[in-house]
Amino acid sequence: MIKTTTRKKIEILMDVPLLRSLRDLAIKNGVRGYTVLPTLAGGGDQGRWRDDQVTGGAGSKVVFATIVKEDTADRFLTALEPLLDEYSLIVTITTVEVIRGDNF
Repeated sequence: MIKTTTRKKIEILMDVPLLRSLRDLAIKNGVRGYTVLPTLAGGGDQGRWRDDQVTGGAGSKVVFATIVKEDTADRFLTALEPLLDEYSLIVTITTVEVIRGDNF
């Protein structure tokens, strides 16, 4: 059987203009790798939204995803906490099994 290691996967839905600041915060708190995924549309308590690309990215959203050790996740999420309400971030945290745990 292949050896796996437990890690935390953090995904954050955010407006594109916040990406640079959030990425810098992640790196400052020990995140070594991440992926940014584009989004097309969504909906929730604040209504529906759609990326029409007419506004030059101001209304666009992305998902910032990273897989990290638990202590790094705790550090990053603690630093992120003051921004949650201010920027209406949606954050999910999942326990995952990874192969080659040293990479995360």
